[in-house]
Amino acid sequence: MALLLGFLLLLELCWDTSALGPLSSTKGSDGLEFELPATNYETKDSNQAGPISVLFQIVQVFLQVVQPHPFPEDILRKILQKKFDFSTDYDKIIYYEIGIIICAVLGLLFVILMPLVGFCFGLCRCCNKCGGEMHQRQKKNGAFLRKYFTVSLLVICIFISVGIIYGFVANHHLRTRIEKTRKLAESNLKDLRTLLIGTPAQINYVLSQYASTKEKAFSDLDNIKSLLGGGIHDQLRPKVIPVLDDIKAMAEAIKETREALLNVNNTLKELKMSTAQLNTSLSDVKRNLEQSLNDPMCSVPPVATTCNNIRMSLGQLDDNTNLGQLPSLDKQIDNINNVLQTDLSSLVQKGYKSFNDIPEMVQNQTTDIVSDVKRTLNSLGSDIENMSEQIPIQDKLSDFIGYINDTETYIHRNLPTLEEYDSYRWLGGLIVCCLLTLIVVFYYLGLMCGTFGYDRHATPTRRGCVSNTGGIFLMVGVGISFLFCWILMTIVVLTFVIGGNMEKLVCEPYQNRKLFQILDTPYLLNENWKYYLSGMVLDKPDINLTFEQVYSDCKENKGIYSTLKLENTYNISEHLNIQEHARNLSNDFKNMNVNIDNIVLLDAAGRKNLMDFSSSGVDTIDYNVYLAEMGKTPTKVNLLSFADDLDTKANNLPQGSLKQSLKNNAQNLKTIHHGQVMPLEQSMKYGKARSTINQSIKELQHKSSGLRVKVANILSSLDSAQDFLQTRISSVIVKESSKYGNMIIGYFEHYLQWVKISITEQIAACKPVATALDSAVDVFLCSYIIDPMNLFWFGIGKATIFLLPAIIFAVKLAKYYRRMDSEDVYDDMENGNIGFHRHHSTQTV
Repeated sequence: MALLLGFLLLLELCWDTSALGPLSSTKGSDGLEFELPATNYETKDSNQAGPISVLFQIVQVFLQVVQPHPFPEDILRKILQKKFDFSTDYDKIIYYEIGIIICAVLGLLFVILMPLVGFCFGLCRCCNKCGGEMHQRQKKNGAFLRKYFTVSLLVICIFISVGIIYGFVANHHLRTRIEKTRKLAESNLKDLRTLLIGTPAQINYVLSQYASTKEKAFSDLDNIKSLLGGGIHDQLRPKVIPVLDDIKAMAEAIKETREALLNVNNTLKELKMSTAQLNTSLSDVKRNLEQSLNDPMCSVPPVATTCNNIRMSLGQLDDNTNLGQLPSLDKQIDNINNVLQTDLSSLVQKGYKSFNDIPEMVQNQTTDIVSDVKRTLNSLGSDIENMSEQIPIQDKLSDFIGYINDTETYIHRNLPTLEEYDSYRWLGGLIVCCLLTLIVVFYYLGLMCGTFGYDRHATPTRRGCVSNTGGIFLMVGVGISFLFCWILMTIVVLTFVIGGNMEKLVCEPYQNRKLFQILDTPYLLNENWKYYLSGMVLDKPDINLTFEQVYSDCKENKGIYSTLKLENTYNISEHLNIQEHARNLSNDFKNMNVNIDNIVLLDAAGRKNLMDFSSSGVDTIDYNVYLAEMGKTPTKVNLLSFADDLDTKANNLPQGSLKQSLKNNAQNLKTIHHGQVMPLEQSMKYGKARSTINQSIKELQHKSSGLRVKVANILSSLDSAQDFLQTRISSVIVKESSKYGNMIIGYFEHYLQWVKISITEQIAACKPVATALDSAVDVFLCSYIIDPMNLFWFGIGKATIFLLPAIIFAVKLAKYYRRMDSEDVYDDMENGNIGFHRHHSTQTV
């Protein structure tokens, strides 16, 4: 009752604290995160009985067989409405309770008849009837009957033992669970106290997060240069930067073209001078050889052939190149020098700077707008602070904590009494189990002594002491059974009626929520209210707020605001409406006036510079002719080979001036090769700065190829980019300003959405309330008390019922174990006569 009272008080609290909300974790965009601190509770959500739960299920199956009828919803509704009349509706109760009534009646018959039967049985035996005569007649199937009675009694004793074990286990389990009641109550009260104390802290935390949101927004406003200005810059970058990069590359190409032209032109001049000197030297050698071949010795037949061969090869001593015919590059160089008088690279850097200054321009032109937005956000913060002051929860929380403390005091005051009564109950249950144990022990001792002490060769009057003791044990067990079995059955009937009805009328309908469904019946608890809970909590009985729905939501740990539908009394959405502030902010950003139309990527001087470069004439040079001449050798023949051949021919001539002259000319050719040809070849392959002249020519050829088209394309792209900046930049500014404004507004929309979710779904999550109710009914009443009680009567009842057949078989079997006072005697056993002949009586001391 204390926990139920606490539940109703908590509902009243939530009625007055409808602005509370949940613990949550929400991650926003741009790194803005909100996360409420988690609340941990001690009480477990479920109760595990352990292996004994199998026995509980067996009892529940038995009760389902005994009481198969559905829950009597109509009867309970009439009782709650005080419209139940037992005189007219008793048949419905009897119909529902018929199974339990039959079992109870049978138990009462057992209680009434067993003492009477025991009394009559005792009198009968005192009159030497009902097996009281210490005489056993011999029967042909006596051995079989003794074995049958022994096995039957043993099986029955085993069943009784199982029932006794059930009783011991149930009795101990109930005691241990009662000992845990204090801890269960304390943990539930602590969880409820944690819920109440933690709720204000959660609300304060949620509202305090506005400062973090505002700090983030102010940081972005102060960083408008990189966020808004950078956004505009990034939108324009793909259109502008490639053009500036092309112009910058063209400026570098102009410088590289000049260097290449100078390299080729200077090398060409040097080559022309070297070629002229080589031609002079070769002409001198050729003239000397011609003079030497006019020697008279060349008319002598053997020598004449050699002289003719030499004379015919003199045509190879000529220059192999036409470098002198190659045009000079001075004109193109002068044109490039004129182009370079304008520093195109610095003009491009001005374009870069003008474009990269956009973020700075945005920051300088938005100072007033940023101040206005900050004032609007501060105004929104004041509204949120005012909303927090409108939540009246502190007084109610203090009052409810007082109720929790009173409930805890009540439990601590009465729990020792409960534990004391439980100790008496435990002692009584232990006595009951021990009494049954004593009976079954006598039966076991009787079976053991009778079985092991029985001698089949001994006559009934001469049976041994052990066998006789076994029979006595059996009869002692029978006597104790008659004395106490009716008391045991009385306990079984009482606990069965109470425990069975509690299981079927409380525990089972609570678990399947039938009880909640009955309480949710319209106009049941209050004939003027359709829904009792909504009328009590919201003062609006027409709102569909049910016990079952509240319990289910609390089991799912939902917030009290949504669980109790408190939006019908306090609409948090209306108090968190920032549409007016959002419109003001949006208008501020839309009206943002940022003027960046004066960006010039490249002025007229830069454009003229590009045009002059395209008309410099470097693209009209026939570079293939230069490459062809550079690829030729300086001479038509290898002078070393020619000199060696000439020297060989001179050696074949006789001694004289001719031979000596040819040798001298051969030596001159070698000198020319080493002194002039080889350096000339090096000059034709390598220019100044160790750059190959062929590479320089090819570089010029590559850079000048399609030069006019390249420059025209660059100027066209430049015009397009400049036109884009002049005509489209305003739309880019509007788009980025709107995006930037939505980002700032989004922070607060995200924050307020989180506040709404937290208040409506998570703050003051009522799982401890459902857990407390479960602990009171499902755990304490049903699991701790009813389940062990039902197992107790089930085990003790089974053992007590089996005492009846045990008595019968024990009485029958005792005849075969006890020592008799007289026995049957037969004189003609040899002739197979099995009829009674005479009675032989013996005197015993």
